[in-house]
Amino acid sequence: MKIGVLCVQGAFLEHEKALHKLGVECEEIRQEKDFKNVDGIILPGGESTVQGKLLCELNLFNNIKTEICHGLPTLATCAGLILLAEKIENDNATYLKTLPVTVRRNAYGRQLGSFEANGDVDEIKDFPMVFIRAPYITKLNEGVEILSSINDHIVGVKYQNQIGLSFHPELTNDMRIHEKFLSMV
Repeated sequence: MKIGVLCVQGAFLEHEKALHKLGVECEEIRQEKDFKNVDGIILPGGESTVQGKLLCELNLFNNIKTEICHGLPTLATCAGLILLAEKIENDNATYLKTLPVTVRRNAYGRQLGSFEANGDVDEIKDFPMVFIRAPYITKLNEGVEILSSINDHIVGVKYQNQIGLSFHPELTNDMRIHEKFLSMV
């Protein structure tokens, strides 16, 4: 099994470390030629505007969108969730639009609004969640399953082959989210 990790900006190294702890091979996706023969993809947290721009400039956008639409298992965290979202409530930009949800970017405020909480993510109980300038989901369409909510805000969803999270599981020592993703691959 080989998992591609989008490595153009953001917290990609932390995802790679998590995958290595689980004994999984990673492929760093930095340009079009890197995006071959992967069994799944992780879209990390970071700055969604920069990541979206780089996806286009590096000719990755169409390939990644096509593969996700054809069933490539996808884990998207924080900015990765924004990249997947069909709509962004407080921004006119959209990116891959493969996940039929509306998100609010920087929903908890600026950096000072970052926080940690424990919560359930589907069958995973008491997971440590790290929110950094995080979005949350304000609307979801038919077929989207809620995996997690914190303080009445949706922070985790699953749709077909995609898991979208507002928080950063890669910034904890808890590997259960990555294990859940790998079970989809």
